[in-house]
Amino acid sequence: MLISKAPRRIAVALASAALGLTLLTGCGDDVSCGLDQCTVTIQRETNASVDVLGVEAKFISADDSTVTLEVAGQQVQLTTGQQPVDVGGLQVSLESVTTDAVKVKVSQ
Repeated sequence: MLISKAPRRIAVALASAALGLTLLTGCGDDVSCGLDQCTVTIQRETNASVDVLGVEAKFISADDSTVTLEVAGQQVQLTTGQQPVDVGGLQVSLESVTTDAVKVKVSQ
């Protein structure tokens, strides 16, 4: 059975909209989301964590350019400027490190 072009386009548009809404609902107060990625701000304090895209990211430690996080139960070290790391089915990269917080980009 062939689907004509118009209904197929509508189905694709609806599927894309549903995916976008799913990604956006995964964002909280410390998370800023677009359609395909979120920027997460995690405070540099003991046991600070945030939920993003259904996965918990927890702050472990940091220095001037390297951060250790626990993402989806896996510890990962991120360095400023490093290529994204695949962890828990997500691509995670370090955006910035300040004395108060770390900013991480997360995408599916």
